[in-house]
Amino acid sequence: MESLLTTKMWTRYVPVFLLLCAAINVASAVTHYSIPEEMDVGSIVANLAADLGLNVRSLTERKMRLDVLASKKYLDINKETGDLYIVDRIDREYLCPSKMTISCFLKLDAAIENPIRMFNIEIEITDINDNAPHFRRDTMHLDVSESTLTGERFSLNNAVDPDIGTNSIKTYYLSESEHFTIEIQTGRDGSKFTDLVLKKSLDREKQSVHSLTLTAVDGGIPARTGTASIIVRVLDTNDNAPQFEEEKYTIDLSENSPLGSLVVKLSATDLDEGTNADIEFSFSLYTSEKTQNTFSLNPSNGEIRVKETINYEDFRIYDMEIIAKDKGVNPLSGQCKVTILITDMNDNHPEISIKSFQSPIKEDIAVYTVIAVISVSDKDSGENGIVDISIPAKMPFALRESSDNYYELVVSESLDREKVPEYDITFTVTDRGSPPLSDNETMTLELLDVNDNVPQFPQTFYTIPVMENNAPGALLSSLTALDPDLHENQYLVYFIIEKEIANTSMSMLFSINPENGNLYALKTFDYEIEKEFLFHIEARDSGVPPLSSNVTVHIIIMDQNDNTPAIVSPWRAHGVVVEDKIPRSTDKGSLVAKVIAIDTDSVHNSRITYQFLVNTDATLFSLDQYNGEIRTMRMFSYRDARHQRLVVIAKDNGEPSLSATVTIKLSTVETALKSYSDTTEVPLEYDIFSDLNLYLVIGLGSVSFLLLITILVTIVLKCQKPSKAAPPSRNSVISSERNSTFADSTLVSNDAYWYSMFLAETRKGKLVVRQPAPKGARYVVSSLPRGTGITDTSDSAASTLQVRESLDIAY
Repeated sequence: MESLLTTKMWTRYVPVFLLLCAAINVASAVTHYSIPEEMDVGSIVANLAADLGLNVRSLTERKMRLDVLASKKYLDINKETGDLYIVDRIDREYLCPSKMTISCFLKLDAAIENPIRMFNIEIEITDINDNAPHFRRDTMHLDVSESTLTGERFSLNNAVDPDIGTNSIKTYYLSESEHFTIEIQTGRDGSKFTDLVLKKSLDREKQSVHSLTLTAVDGGIPARTGTASIIVRVLDTNDNAPQFEEEKYTIDLSENSPLGSLVVKLSATDLDEGTNADIEFSFSLYTSEKTQNTFSLNPSNGEIRVKETINYEDFRIYDMEIIAKDKGVNPLSGQCKVTILITDMNDNHPEISIKSFQSPIKEDIAVYTVIAVISVSDKDSGENGIVDISIPAKMPFALRESSDNYYELVVSESLDREKVPEYDITFTVTDRGSPPLSDNETMTLELLDVNDNVPQFPQTFYTIPVMENNAPGALLSSLTALDPDLHENQYLVYFIIEKEIANTSMSMLFSINPENGNLYALKTFDYEIEKEFLFHIEARDSGVPPLSSNVTVHIIIMDQNDNTPAIVSPWRAHGVVVEDKIPRSTDKGSLVAKVIAIDTDSVHNSRITYQFLVNTDATLFSLDQYNGEIRTMRMFSYRDARHQRLVVIAKDNGEPSLSATVTIKLSTVETALKSYSDTTEVPLEYDIFSDLNLYLVIGLGSVSFLLLITILVTIVLKCQKPSKAAPPSRNSVISSERNSTFADSTLVSNDAYWYSMFLAETRKGKLVVRQPAPKGARYVVSSLPRGTGITDTSDSAASTLQVRESLDIAY
């Protein structure tokens, strides 16, 4: 017996001593963990209690906690299990922004009391490929001359990747190109750079712009990419000479053509661009002086016009050579030949003379007002001297004959400068000869502006959404009106038409730029206080008298998820912990508590859902995610813990979501025999193998054996006489189906027997429970091994298990 006791004590205390030594070693060293970034919230990093050699059951009493050295708390300790878990997203690039930092650590301190001990914890955050390469500029523009030699290099902007190591940029790729390729260079710090290399000569006339795509690829698995566009504009060089449409032109020209009459307009083209394509026309040295004096050549547009009076009898053929030269640094030229043949016809053309002409005129001039007086003449006689005059159709003007060969030009319709600012009126005179001769003259009539147009907004009603919590001075919208008038009649000034809302002027809430109509907010708006504003804005021109118009502006404040849900039920006096009691006899589906949270936001930002963060027994309670009702999923059993802890989180539907939590601590109580409820569990803090207790175990075993024999004899007698009712026995097993709830593994006994059973059961490490006994019995004793972890909910299984435990007492 002594050797047995010595062995038991050795096995009891030696592990405690070893565990204490291990804990001292752990406390003196740094506990190191390595985790990847971006782990899900709630993910368990490690069991800190096990790694530090601490007793998990004592964590709550010893108030184990985690002190974070950083400004933000990313991890925490589950005080019940000792698990170190993630409470907030960890971004390695945010913690360690410098790419020169290879290792990234979080320093933590864990503390525990009774006695106080500190533990140093070091969390290494490893990089994952969560960032794609990106270019600082999405589009890169390059100007390359078409004369650039092959092999020329052009530096490109490199891409950046916040990741490090193999997850950073590995290489670059260029889209397929006939003219360009890239070369990749590696810097001293390992960064990759690219140069664009010209591999084939460029020809702007064939392709003036090359669009390329540069792709950066990192070394992660899977790889991530980023792209940028490269726009290469090919600059022109003067490598193309001007060319005429024809090499030789033959023109028929009547004699006595009016001076300045257009003979021909020469056209030449140059495939280059810019100054290399600007063409200037001139006579060559092979053109006679007579020809140059008779005809003029416009150097900019190539028009050849009559310069002197042409008489068929004097000269019949004019030959000239025209040169077209570009304006490049090294100019190139082309030439053509022009032959003008003079034809004979009536050599007196009708003449037109504008005696008076009023220009400009106001656009509101009265109809039938005379604006010009024109005279016509012809030196010929008879039919050849009769002249007809006309102006283009569809013009708001008319010709009215005043006397012989005199005509008045009058306004026939109302004028509108905003539709037509000026008119080119061409007067055409034609004689009645055969063939008829004609002449024409064009005058430009300019209209002066009158302030006859009201400023107009593009819309009659503006609805402007504004997100709440906006920054004061933020631009809301640009309300620009249009006025087709000119000068001061077009200059607009914008005003907010004063209006008071709740003793607050609109000018204290909003401001408009009087010059461009930009509307600004002067304060930060709160959707929960003010949801909309309605006012008017006026646009006024600077004419005399001024004209104005206004527009209605409807400002709608948009809700932002800036209010955290507030839990209003169950009521909490202090903190977020609610304590309550619940009878163990509560039926399945009974309402335990109802969590109600409110959110002052609107629409989806105020839609709240509920869920468990912590549920001591997931099979015992259910939570309706929409109405917050907590109900029992089954009845309590003797296996269930007396104390249940529920942590409920109420989350709104905003982006990002906001939440609030409440902790509900439930204590189960007996509905009857409350005087015995406090004796449900008996701590086993004494030596279970003392001499006296050993003798008591032997004695109780004998009594239990005798009791078992009695029960068996009683069962046999009852089986032999089924017709007779058996008298109730205080030491018999209750097997009535009516009281099956108590018959499962329960024994009816008196106080003395219950106390003996209590001693025997507790020495075997079992939990002893006193429950109400049916039909007059004083109480019932139930036993269950401590820490067995049995989850079988079958009544027969529970009964068989507990009867076997009762039989074990006899041995």
